[in-house]
This record gives sequence, structure tokens and C-alpha cells, in this order.
Amino acid sequence: MRAGFALPDWNSLAGLDDDSVPLLATALLIARDEYPQLDPDLYDTLIQNHSTHLRPVIEAIDSYPLKMQAINRHLFEEVGYAGNHDAYYDPRNSYLNEVFDRRLGNPISLAMVQMEVARRLGVPLDGVSFPGHFLVRLPIDDGILVMDPFNRGRPLDEEELRLRARPHLGGEMPDDEALYRILNPASHRSMLMRMLRNLHGVYTEQDDWERAVRCADRILKLSPDNAEALRDRGLGYFKLGHRHGARHDLGRYLHLNPDASDVGSLRERLVELSSGAVKPN
Repeated sequence: MRAGFALPDWNSLAGLDDDSVPLLATALLIARDEYPQLDPDLYDTLIQNHSTHLRPVIEAIDSYPLKMQAINRHLFEEVGYAGNHDAYYDPRNSYLNEVFDRRLGNPISLAMVQMEVARRLGVPLDGVSFPGHFLVRLPIDDGILVMDPFNRGRPLDEEELRLRARPHLGGEMPDDEALYRILNPASHRSMLMRMLRNLHGVYTEQDDWERAVRCADRILKLSPDNAEALRDRGLGYFKLGHRHGARHDLGRYLHLNPDASDVGSLRERLVELSSGAVKPN
């Protein structure tokens, strides 16, 4: 076993460049909140074993697309990683230890597995924060190859990408420039924040406010001035009856976003908090 795969400290992450935030280690750090006994060396070794198994095959192939086909074949057909279509909103799909153990995940967690294996083999795979459904992208001679990790790494052509983006753009079909912007590589920080937002959404739907607050707090460890996370943590504190935390976060959110559409309702919350007439439920 490869020893010494250390997880970062939460308080160290805000000062790092977006792509200097370690992707696998921080994803496992997110999981350790829920699974305190998690062994990071175990999962680093698992990724390394995938890479070691593939290396002779990959080194014998010249083109990135064919290398990626071999990686996808191994991960999705031989090992059996798959998108969890039956329980898409199961929070385990966002905890990387569970993804490795169960071989089930959501688009962004499966993308992280793909990317970590590919990059250790010298294949420059990036994530794409595509609206609605996270994707991955690979440079090729005449452009980029875009793939869907939730569906066994299936390649997506330009027309399908436009159709997928359309509902998230007010029904407008994106032109070449808009599609190119959407397909820009996602930074490590943005991927980890999207993973945490997914978890926050799941826990909010379940009225699990302690875990929802934890997810918003972790986003703020990555991006201390993230207004959406400040609002979400403040509303979670409100639900939990933590008056001081709710006042601080909601007040800071309103200071950062004085023209936000939810200013009215949040000012009402602050009045309640200041008057003592808090009715979180």
C-alpha cells in the first residue's frame, strides 16, 4: 500500500489557487465529515492500482481518444463503475469513499474518478461544469472530445451538447461562442463546490439542517465570500435556532448582495432574529 496520502486542512484551502486545491484529497476530506474513520491511503492506492493496471495498455497507444477509450473500458466495463440512475439523489453518490466502495456515483463524482486515473496516466482529462449534468473533456487534434461520465463515458457530439444546454438557457439554442464558453474546463475549486452544493441540496430536501449547514460551511472554507453559501448557512442556522450565526451570515449576505431578489424575505428573517420572535419551523 502507498502510505502517506495526507488530506489537507480545511483552513488551508482558501489561500490556494483554484487548480492547486488537491482534487482527490479534498473530495475525500468532504467524505471524512460523514465518515470520520475513512482511510485516505486506501482510496489513493485504489486509484493507483487502476492506473498501474492500465499503464502498459495506455503506453502502447498513441492517441488520446484511444487512450481514453481504454480507460473508460476498464473503469466502466471491467471494474463496473456506473451512474446511479435508480437513486440519483442518494448522498452516498457524492461521497468519494462510497463511490469507490459501491462503484456507484453521480456525474461529478464519477468524473473525479475518471480524471484522477487519466491524469496519473498522462491523459489531460478535465471536468466541465455543464448546466444540469457534469461532463468531462479531452483535447484532440481538431478540438475537444466531450464525454458523459454518468453514462459510461459516452462521447457527446455538438448537436447533443446544444440540445442538453438549451433548457438551461431559457430555451435558446447556444451558438458556437456560447457553447465554447460552457465547455471551458472547470477548476478543482469549482468542482468541489459543486459537489458540496449537490449535497446541500439533498440535505435541505430532507430537512437535515445540521448536514446542510456543514455543506455550506465547507463551501465557505473553499470560497469565504461565496454569497450563496453565506445565505444557505445563515438559513440553516435559522432553522437550527442558532441566532448569532444566522444574524451574522444573513447580514453579510445582504451586505454583499443589496439588490438580490430575496432581500425582502431575508430582512424579515433578520427582524425576527433581532426581536427574539424566531419561528424556525
